[in-house]
Amino acid sequence: MATTVLVSAFPPFNTLTVSVPSDTSLIDLYDLLTERYPQLPSNDSNNLDLVLSPHSGPIPPADTRLYSLLGNGRESLVSLRLIPRVRGGKGGFGSQLRAAGGRMSSQKTSNNDSCRDLSGRRLSTIKEAKKLAEYIESEPARKKAQQEAQRAKLEALEKKLGMNKDGSGGSTDPLAGKKHRLEDTEYLEQTKDLVDNVKSAVSLC
Repeated sequence: MATTVLVSAFPPFNTLTVSVPSDTSLIDLYDLLTERYPQLPSNDSNNLDLVLSPHSGPIPPADTRLYSLLGNGRESLVSLRLIPRVRGGKGGFGSQLRAAGGRMSSQKTSNNDSCRDLSGRRLSTIKEAKKLAEYIESEPARKKAQQEAQRAKLEALEKKLGMNKDGSGGSTDPLAGKKHRLEDTEYLEQTKDLVDNVKSAVSLC
């Protein structure tokens, strides 16, 4: 059974149509092409740079018969293309990938603040909420330390002015050296309520 083969080449070679038996192999078909185009390299060379391949799919072996490329078996036309073989590189790409992977693994970071927990909140938000809660809890200690610092500063000033603890000293001003305390119960209550509201808001986060 004869099979019509349509071979698409590349310049300066034209498209060629030949009729050969269906059991002709691709390497035998290439011999026919070399007879038609003597400029093509012969198939007896060790490194053949031109191959015959269908227009789609992988490149078949050189001993493939034409009838295996007919499809459903009713067609008698096989369309092939003559393409140059692409040579591979020098290699070493795998070692480059392994080296790059080693560099990336050495640059691992422990900063996971952009990650989220199971409820969808970012870890950075949770950390900030914990820091704020700790800050509010330590508010009384900070205030006490601030008051002690102010008391020590005032005592140092009184000592510098030569005043006694009872307020007596060399100054002619009757109010000099005396401590005046301003008590504003409304301000203290508002401050306490504000701190409680912040604590409750942080605990709900």
